[in-house]
Amino acid sequence: MTALLTLSHGSRHPRAAAGVDRLTRAAGEVLGVTARAAHLEFDTPSLIDAARDLVARGHDHAVVVPLLFTDAFHARHDVPAALDAARRATGLRLTPARGLGTGPDIADVLARHTRPRNPDLVLGHVGSSSVAAEAAVRSLADLLAARLGRDVAVVRATGEKAASISSGAHLVPLFVTDALLLDRLRAAQPHATSDRPLTDALRDVVAARYRAALT
Repeated sequence: MTALLTLSHGSRHPRAAAGVDRLTRAAGEVLGVTARAAHLEFDTPSLIDAARDLVARGHDHAVVVPLLFTDAFHARHDVPAALDAARRATGLRLTPARGLGTGPDIADVLARHTRPRNPDLVLGHVGSSSVAAEAAVRSLADLLAARLGRDVAVVRATGEKAASISSGAHLVPLFVTDALLLDRLRAAQPHATSDRPLTDALRDVVAARYRAALT
């Protein structure tokens, strides 16, 4: 069977890698395949090292699912470069899958996952210099609003336009796992409430990206 490799950006947060591992295991169980996590930076293993592990276990093919919500710099440049480097270093056949994205399936996951405890909903994300990426998150907030029947604002953790969160807000994190930038959003307003990061709630989305890459 073709193995699954997830590829996260990576984080300095001490719980981030464990969350990615948990999601990867859950998606692998859904698919019934060997699954390994890899990271672009900060965490280990790298994609090269994860690919080497699969080769050592007898695998010759893996699908790589980037754990990225927007089609910005990391998705367009860092991910392809990491795949090329891993192919050259290991000889493993690597098939790229589409990232997590900001489509209806992610809106469905967010709607099932959120447990609002304050009246004002805010979708919190990392932030991007890409206008298209920012627009995609705004569209996701609209999809989520339609599912929940209430307005959903957007707040970003980075950049000059990073916004504060009101005391009556409930933060809906567009984050795969724990992250320093998510901590920053929460610290901006300690009286706001917040959901947990999505983590293994994304298992079926990751599994769907894997299957689509093989069709």
